[in-house]
Order: sequence, then C-alpha cells, then structure tokens
Amino acid sequence: MIQDILLPFLTIAIAEFGDKTQLAILGLATKTKKHLQLLLGIVLAVIVSDGIAVVFGDFIIKVIPMGYIKSGAGIIFIIFGVVTLINHKKEREKYHLKNPFISGFSLILLLEMGDKTQIAAGLFATRFNPILVLISVVSALTVLSIIAVYLGKFITQKINRKTISIISGTLFILIGIASFFS
Repeated sequence: MIQDILLPFLTIAIAEFGDKTQLAILGLATKTKKHLQLLLGIVLAVIVSDGIAVVFGDFIIKVIPMGYIKSGAGIIFIIFGVVTLINHKKEREKYHLKNPFISGFSLILLLEMGDKTQIAAGLFATRFNPILVLISVVSALTVLSIIAVYLGKFITQKINRKTISIISGTLFILIGIASFFS
C-alpha cells in the first residue's frame, strides 16, 4: 500500500518539477489575483487527465494520435503568448484572466493529455492500486501547482508587470513552438 502511494508520488513530482506545465501555471498565476480559482481549475484538470489515464491506461494514446494532442496544446500556448504580448501594452493594474478557473483548467488539461506524467500514471495504475495511484499523482501535481501559483503571486509583487507580461508571453510562445518538435 505504501508503495502504491509513495512510488507514483515521488516519480511524478520529480518528473514534473520545472516541466512546461509548471511554467504555464507560473505564467497564469502572474495574470490573476484569483489564485484559488486558478488552482482549483488546475487541480480539476489534473484529476480529469490523470483519472482518464488511470481508467484507460494507454488506450487513449492509441486512439488519439499524440501529434494531435501536442499540436492542440502548442496552438493554445501560442495563442496565450500572443494575447499576453498584445495586451501588455494596455496593461496597468488590470489582470488578464477573466476566468482563472477556466483558463487553468483548459490549458492544463490540454498540456497533461499525453504528457509523460499522464502516461506514467496509466502505467502505475496497471501495476498498483489504481485509486491510490490517482490520489498519489493528483497530490504530487497539486503540491507542485501550489508552489507554481504562489511563486507567480510572489513574482508579480516584485517585478514590473510589463516585464512579466513580455517574459510570460514569450515563454508561452516558445513552449507552444517546442511542443511541435517534441
């Protein structure tokens, strides 16, 4: 039972630390004051994507070509980046995310579909208790998401908003482009 929880938790936490998903969460966190809503959207996306992985294992990967999943995520990243760069000129103390819950949910759901941690969750579920694996994976990703959200909150208090917008917009575009080549 301990290995059903501990092994997936540690593996996922290490694999996801500093990953594109965490960078996306950090970027989203700099665009809102509603950090709890953002975090709840992210956690729901993690539950859905990894729940699918645990239930269907690697079946989903065989049905939906990985290229489609990565292309969709890449396009969304590029759109987020372009919108961020365009809106930084209008920005004073405005925050971009009209609905942080939906923004966090949709971006993270797409990013996690077919991601290495989702595949790992599916594989762990074939070997260990699937419910404990899901709890473990969601817990690991939630802890990392909390860190990314509050790091984003801290950054917005210390760095000029225009600079943050330029950096996060550029980062979103680069991650989007990279998703087409990974």
